Amino acid sequence: MRDKAKFGDDGLLTTNPQLGHAQRLIEAEHYEQAAQFLVSYLRERPNDPRALAKLGFVAMRLGALAQAEQFLRKAIVGGTTDFETRRNLASVLSQQDRPEQAIPMFELLSRESDEPGLKAVMAGLLEKVGRSEESRALYRELTRDNPTNPAMWVALGHCLRSAGDVTEAIDAYRRAIAADDGFGEAWWALASIKRKVLDADDIQTMRAALEIAIDPRNMAPLNFALARALHDQGNFEAAFHHYEAGNWQRAESLNYNATELSEEIDEVERVIESSFFDRLPADTRGEGCPIFIVSLPRSGSTLLEQMLGSHPAIEPVGELPYIPAILRTFMEMATRRGKITVPRALMQMPQQQAEGFGQDYMRRAQFHRKTDRPLFIDKLPHNWNNILFIRRILPNAKFVDIRRPAMDCCFSNFTQSFTSAHPASFALEDVGRSYVDYVRLMAHLDRIAPGLVHHVDYTQLVENAREEAGRAIEFLGLPWDDRVLEFHQLDRVVRTPSSEQIRRPLNRDGMEIWRPYSQWLDPLRAVLGNLAEV
Repeated sequence: MRDKAKFGDDGLLTTNPQLGHAQRLIEAEHYEQAAQFLVSYLRERPNDPRALAKLGFVAMRLGALAQAEQFLRKAIVGGTTDFETRRNLASVLSQQDRPEQAIPMFELLSRESDEPGLKAVMAGLLEKVGRSEESRALYRELTRDNPTNPAMWVALGHCLRSAGDVTEAIDAYRRAIAADDGFGEAWWALASIKRKVLDADDIQTMRAALEIAIDPRNMAPLNFALARALHDQGNFEAAFHHYEAGNWQRAESLNYNATELSEEIDEVERVIESSFFDRLPADTRGEGCPIFIVSLPRSGSTLLEQMLGSHPAIEPVGELPYIPAILRTFMEMATRRGKITVPRALMQMPQQQAEGFGQDYMRRAQFHRKTDRPLFIDKLPHNWNNILFIRRILPNAKFVDIRRPAMDCCFSNFTQSFTSAHPASFALEDVGRSYVDYVRLMAHLDRIAPGLVHHVDYTQLVENAREEAGRAIEFLGLPWDDRVLEFHQLDRVVRTPSSEQIRRPLNRDGMEIWRPYSQWLDPLRAVLGNLAEV
């Protein structure tokens, strides 16, 4: 093992006393102080590659990814080409959701080191860009070489499940539990399968594991899994209390503030009027027109994507992370001049910058495309709050919103073991407020830009599929095709919790799922108001 007195977290040998001080600040995780010190140091020595590499590492830790990339690239050009600096750059590119650049770097790093973590990142990136067979092969290699690592088995299981190999996925999850029966993500993976997988022995094992668990990363998914198993037994009161406990454990470390989203929608209502759209370029159909399916999570977006993606003119490409990533870059640049909100920053965005961001999105999206169909679907649900940004950078974008009844949608979010990417789901009041804010934004857009967003009613889609899907197809300017109703026959990888549901014909399984829990849902009803009755 390298001597920490000589090597820093960025892997660089540190003999310069000033850089040694910076390194001590980094090791103490005093990143703001380290950044200030390194910026001051670089004013006198602007091309010191070791200082640039350290500042790049600090910027990465602080989440300033565009600046981190800039510093790390400059350090490498200056001669600092050690393993850790290149790994930091690859990590930054991965965090920026730029797999087309990150994958070659991780491939090279993996040839230089047999560290399993590098291969695991590679496998995840390959899965993300649709190279699923390569990803599965790499995960199989990792589980073969690390059979007692439960995380590797869970990752393999997820990969198999996305491809429709549910039986083999269950086996992988069971192998993870055999390696560590307290590994919460393995239990949740089993519990989230759309059929009864967990039995009485599993419930007993989970309860025993929960009694001795101390890591919230295991406790939360264990609670969610136990809740799902108790739900299947009809023990709804016990199930609800475990859902509540799991959500509380998820929320405790996040400090999520639902008011921030409400205030953002307030500002959109105040400052964005029809004149915003009047100033934008016309809707020009270029190469590959993107369709954005927008909604809250657990609203039926995967079903709608599968149906529309069965049309011969449309290619479904899954949930692309690129709009949020590009928006983060834009806001990182916009806030360098001072604090500014997204709506006001959008109103000041130069046309040249907007075109550049749009081209960047299309270039990244192309990495996922396998056909030359004229339209493709990006169904990342959270893009409902990014519609204005998307319209600004992609004049030809189409928006289709799918809305599930409030009580079903919100309760389904509450019972899903989400990561920190969905923080509103961890409290009934918060997920209710999120639904209200979403409805407010859609109503405002309908007032100031009629026809910008086409709305699909989830209940109608299930009960009158031909009519409801037909209206969406018409909105997209396409002729009807009966294959839209044969969506469950479409063979593709689906990386969402609904991956099994969309491989079956339409059914009412997702309707009124909240009713057995009605007596505990008053906080949700209070926030939703009249929406709870719709």
